[in-house]
Amino acid sequence: MISGQAPEQGRGRVQAVAERAEIPMLRAYQLWFEHTRRCAEGCKGRPKAQDGCLEGRKLWGTYRLTRIGKDGATH
Repeated sequence: MISGQAPEQGRGRVQAVAERAEIPMLRAYQLWFEHTRRCAEGCKGRPKAQDGCLEGRKLWGTYRLTRIGKDGATH
């Protein structure tokens, strides 16, 4: 605990990062989302994931599999 802070404030950021890293579904979504923001091949600005590039569609497929609990995620 850092002096002057409540116990939950001192570890909140670390705990949030740890929780985020433990959820494969969120990681898969984050990878897809970051890809769509940078993709120059067709993902950027597309309203549907299936209209994006091959890599974007693969990342979206990985997200969908992890969302339903299938083990097909890329780490």
